Amino acid sequence: MPIEQFKLEELIKNKFPNANILVEDLAGDNNHYSVSIESSAFNGLSRIQQHQLVYKSLDGLMDNELHAMQLKTKGTK
Repeated sequence: MPIEQFKLEELIKNKFPNANILVEDLAGDNNHYSVSIESSAFNGLSRIQQHQLVYKSLDGLMDNELHAMQLKTKGTK
């Protein structure tokens, strides 16, 4: 079952409450998303560590409901 855009954004906002978050449904099918997150939680972390934090915040959705996610992360200054 596809995940709705607002649910995906809500999960990410819960983990990164002060972040700038942009979630876009790339195909209009609630299954392929582009997600950009700018957060101080990423400061000092490698890109891999940043992405791991995001995946962890999704509570296993990448293994089930979410088919594809283009992820862009960035720390704040």
